[in-house]
Amino acid sequence: MSTYTPEQVRKLVDGKLDWDTVLRMLSMPKDGERFALYLRALQDKLGWSDRIVLPLGPHLHIVQRAKDKRWLIQCDCGHAFCDWNQNWKLHANLYVRDTEAAMTEVYPQLMAPDTAWQVYREYTCPQCGTLHDVEAPTPWYPVIHDFEPDIDAFYQDWVKLPLPERSN
Repeated sequence: MSTYTPEQVRKLVDGKLDWDTVLRMLSMPKDGERFALYLRALQDKLGWSDRIVLPLGPHLHIVQRAKDKRWLIQCDCGHAFCDWNQNWKLHANLYVRDTEAAMTEVYPQLMAPDTAWQVYREYTCPQCGTLHDVEAPTPWYPVIHDFEPDIDAFYQDWVKLPLPERSN
């Protein structure tokens, strides 16, 4: 049995849940229904029929494409980046803040990092422009592949839901 209602989880996803309930949610053990309610709330907000398998960020998801059951990384706007087990950042628009002028758009002057030692890489959706990630590596460092989730184990050991089938 769920501790929270679908409406409360929907308000949480929308950022409209009262602070006391949010604090209670954060401090209590997660119930077995929470992930399913969360997926349903996310899915209801989107205008496409592809099924969310696992959220990767506020506007980025691993989805099961409706037409062929292929698993892809997809933005809220519907843009598909790549297969779920690839580095989506290699398919995103990239803006690198590697000059003092570009850094002072983010930091006050004289408080920005030295661009010989650190740059900012901003990864956005090519379709809608949503900012999905920012990295702050040294200039020569390769693009970071954040992680490749073990979705099979997650569904089997943690959420106890049927794993969506995949064709890839």
